[in-house]
Formats: sequence, structure tokens, C-alpha cells
Amino acid sequence: MPAAYSVTWSGQFEYLERATEKLKIVVPATLLIIFVLLYLIFKRFDEAALIMATLPFALAGGIWLLWALGHNLSVASGVGFIALAGVSAEFGVIMLLYLKQSWESRVRAGNDTQEDLLDAIREAAVMRVRPKAMTVAVIIAGLVPIMFGTGTGSEVMQRIAAPMVGGMITAPLLSMFVVPAVYLLLRRQRDKST
Repeated sequence: MPAAYSVTWSGQFEYLERATEKLKIVVPATLLIIFVLLYLIFKRFDEAALIMATLPFALAGGIWLLWALGHNLSVASGVGFIALAGVSAEFGVIMLLYLKQSWESRVRAGNDTQEDLLDAIREAAVMRVRPKAMTVAVIIAGLVPIMFGTGTGSEVMQRIAAPMVGGMITAPLLSMFVVPAVYLLLRRQRDKST
């Protein structure tokens, strides 16, 4: 390089670098705050950890759809993943609340066998099917036109919508099948230790 010349990268790359540096601090702090709030709600470490552990798996659908569409990770797709993580955490929290409520009502009635636990889990999971299906349908119906839209700003909006649409396939399945199964394992472990 001749004297008095320099090379700098600017534009989208520069914005992505700045956002990455900020996210290295903000994301862990946010996850810690969310974990503390979940712990305060459930008053149990294992149940708060269950909800936090579901987040990476729920984001898998968004990653797959970004890959299938040929989109790169960007600040806009990061915003989509943050929104997806919020919806996914909400799915898990509500499912866990229903599971606990169903089980606690059976325990108060004196029905606390392993078969009663399975019945409580089935009952709670079935009660969440319709609301979850409606939530997923509304989110997908609202975001699919954005994903395939054209015009000013559509490239950015597509990258925000894609993780949400992809995640609406994996997040509900995770909360419908994995959260009840792990809750069953947690309850069995707790009952064996007491």
C-alpha cells in the first residue's frame, strides 16, 4: 500500500461489527435477567433452566429457514431471532404453568400417583394445542406476506420475518412434546428424592 493510503470497510459490514460488539454484552446480560425472572416466577432452578434450555432448540427452525432462503446473518435477522426467542420462551412458560397447575390440582385432591402425573401432563398439554395452533397460524399468516413482499425496505423486512416463520415450526413442537416430557422426568426425580 503506498504511503498516505488506507483501506477501511464501511456500510453493512461496519454496522454488523458494531452491533456484534454490543450484542456480546447485551445478550448474556439479557439472558441472565430472563433466567432470574423465571427463577422468581417458578421458585425452582430446574424449571427456570428448562425454559432457558429450550431457546436454542427453538431457534433451529429460524436458522434452517435462513439457510434455505440463502440469507446471511445480519442485524435484521438478529432482531428476528430476538423476537423468536421471546415467543418461544412465552410458549415454554405457559406450557410449564399449565403443567404445574394441572399437577397441583390433582395433588390437592389426593391423586398423586405416577399415573395421575401422566394424566395431568396429558390434560395440560391438550389444553394448549388450540391456543398454540392459533398463535402460530396468526404469526405465520402475518409474516409470510412480508417474507415474499417486494418494494422499498423489503430486503430488511424479509430478514426479520424469516427467523420467526422458521421458528414457528420448531418452537411449538418443542413446547408441546419436549417440555411435558422433561417436566415428567423432573417430577419423577423430585418424587424419588423425597
